[in-house]
Amino acid sequence: MGGQKFQYDESGSTFVYFLLSFLALILIPCTYYCLIKPKEEKKLNLEQLSTFQPCKNKWARLERKDPGDIIKQLLIKLAIILGWVLFCYVAYKTTQYDYEFAKFDPYEILQVEVGASAAVVKSAYRKLSVIYHPDKKTGDEKTFMKITRAYQALTDETARRNWEMYGNPDGPEAISFGIALPSWIVEKENSIWVLGLYALLFMVALPVSVGTWWYRSIRYSGEQVLLDTTQMYYYFFHKTPHMAIKRVLMILGASAEFHRRNNPEIQERRSDNTEVPQLMKRLPQLNEKNKERPLCFLYSIKARALLHAHLTRLDLPQSTLEEDRCAVIKKCPALIQEMVVCVSQLIMLAHAGRLSRMPSLVTLEGCMKLSAMVVQGLWECKSPLMQLPHITDENLKYFSSKRYQIRSLEQLARLKDEDRRECLRHLDDNQYNDLVLALGGMPYVDMNIKYEVVDDESTTKYTAGAIVTVTIALARRDLSVLFANEKETTNEVFENGEVIAEEEEKQEPKKKSLPWQKNKGKRATNKKGSKKPIKKEVEDKKKTAAASSKTANKTKEEESESCSEVEAEDEVELDESDDGEAEAANNDGSLPEKDDDQLEKLQSDVAMRRQRLLEGKSQFSHSVYCPFYPEDKQEYWWAYITDRKQQMLLTAPYHITNLVEHEEIQLKFTAPFKPGFYTFAVCLRSDSYFGFDQMKDIKMDVKEAEEIPTEHPQWDISDDEDEEDKNSGGSESEFATDDDDEESGKD
Repeated sequence: MGGQKFQYDESGSTFVYFLLSFLALILIPCTYYCLIKPKEEKKLNLEQLSTFQPCKNKWARLERKDPGDIIKQLLIKLAIILGWVLFCYVAYKTTQYDYEFAKFDPYEILQVEVGASAAVVKSAYRKLSVIYHPDKKTGDEKTFMKITRAYQALTDETARRNWEMYGNPDGPEAISFGIALPSWIVEKENSIWVLGLYALLFMVALPVSVGTWWYRSIRYSGEQVLLDTTQMYYYFFHKTPHMAIKRVLMILGASAEFHRRNNPEIQERRSDNTEVPQLMKRLPQLNEKNKERPLCFLYSIKARALLHAHLTRLDLPQSTLEEDRCAVIKKCPALIQEMVVCVSQLIMLAHAGRLSRMPSLVTLEGCMKLSAMVVQGLWECKSPLMQLPHITDENLKYFSSKRYQIRSLEQLARLKDEDRRECLRHLDDNQYNDLVLALGGMPYVDMNIKYEVVDDESTTKYTAGAIVTVTIALARRDLSVLFANEKETTNEVFENGEVIAEEEEKQEPKKKSLPWQKNKGKRATNKKGSKKPIKKEVEDKKKTAAASSKTANKTKEEESESCSEVEAEDEVELDESDDGEAEAANNDGSLPEKDDDQLEKLQSDVAMRRQRLLEGKSQFSHSVYCPFYPEDKQEYWWAYITDRKQQMLLTAPYHITNLVEHEEIQLKFTAPFKPGFYTFAVCLRSDSYFGFDQMKDIKMDVKEAEEIPTEHPQWDISDDEDEEDKNSGGSESEFATDDDDEESGKD
């Protein structure tokens, strides 16, 4: 009987198939992603369209390919080509193998018709054997063996029967399962080499690679910041709760990422011995004599000098210090975000009573300001207008004149085009176009706030200790929308330091001004426009008021009687209307509808959060216009809630990284435990621009929390109801007993 047999591949056919499949699985995706896949057309950055020289230098450096990358791409392409050559060779070899499991047809081998007679078969055998006999010049041993087997299958009765029953003239054969590995692997002569190869792969190479990866990964936090750097931040921010921006800048320069040991992009050259001291002489506020560790280390002083030079916009040697500046600056946004996280965590620990000293809100916001300073290459004290191209300290005077007092980018955007061109008349047309293009691409964010107490019957009632949920809806547009709506929006023109608003075509009703604002900035005049002294006018008003008071006292009693009658009628009407509304609510079922609305809102919020978790947090929003930052920077924001009166942070800053058009976030904090009227501030701060930060107040009247009810009418159960429940429970049961089953069986 036929059996089963496992054996290694002697002929090499199965191993060739395995190798062919393995090569195909690797070569097809690699070829698509490296050679065939079309490159995505990147949207042109505003900096690439600018003629501003720092923009040209930046993108020339970014588009310049590293020689190492070019060699790497060439090696990848060469490896793919060699892989396809090997694939074609293996595919050719598979066609040369004589497979044992091929279909055996003696009539086809002898080239005769099915059912031919023995004479015809014998004649065909003789002709073919003369041609393919091994002793002949045209002979082929394998073909001759096939011819012989076919002749025996058609002439020998036993062989014919075996062929008809089993498809093989030799009878049934054992099923052979080939292992797709060559047989030389298990041969005794090669055992030492095979074991050595296994040991090298699985006992040396694999543990070393895993250990190297693990050693490198445990040195970094989730944001790819060295843990040594994070520990240093915790130490200094806890040591100095109130920290100025220059002190924060010193700590940033001492980050471990700027050491040659941790960052191969940082170079240590012989020229640093002369160039760095010369640079330090040009920076009077460097404070290089600080003796704190690691602030006094050489790598920290060099990084600090490069940061100061970047913020001062000094020109550096291109091939040495300029390359180091780029390597330092592009690491800073991630490090500053880690600073913000460290400070906010220390504040939350202090709120929980686990720290004695709480970092101040000034320290936290100083870290956030430092991010915009690094991205734009500006000190905090500089004008935000210097974020625009071709604007320097020398030509800031053109923004301050008798007609214009421009202090912010939004004010500049709201000017009419002809007024803006007049204000920037010192620029030529190309420079003016660069400025308008950069200004129009900057952000214009609308922030709407809604705050409530979720999971409560009254969402607008704020009790002591309640969890308040603040929903912040952000809508981001380009600042160029103010260009398009010049006729519709209010254009702010500054004359002599005072704001004069040009009215819109469709005027809105004017708001009633407060008493102390009526004569602000205006010369006091009477109604007729005469320049009558104010004191005399006030005396006249007092006389007329006294005369009118006499007549008013006469009718006072009559008015009080009529008012009391009207109030009584109003109270009756209000009571009737309240009763009618209550009946309508009970009849129409409006209360359940309110509960359904709350349930639908809760379900929609849960679905939205689940979808965000599944989608993940995107890191792409809008490219920042930052000519002095060495890479393409995305526009991020921080949102948080503060108590400005006590200078206290209430919520950890939420890092918004995906504000493309619309984004909605939620911040939660605990209401004060003491009842009273409170005002908190919701802050939105950019990590890339100056002058676009926003702050809106939320006012809450916190009341005392209601006591937890210990009694309720529904919880009261009378003695009669208890007795009825006992009696009903003793006589009947919802479960069947064995006696009930026996009675039902008898029936």
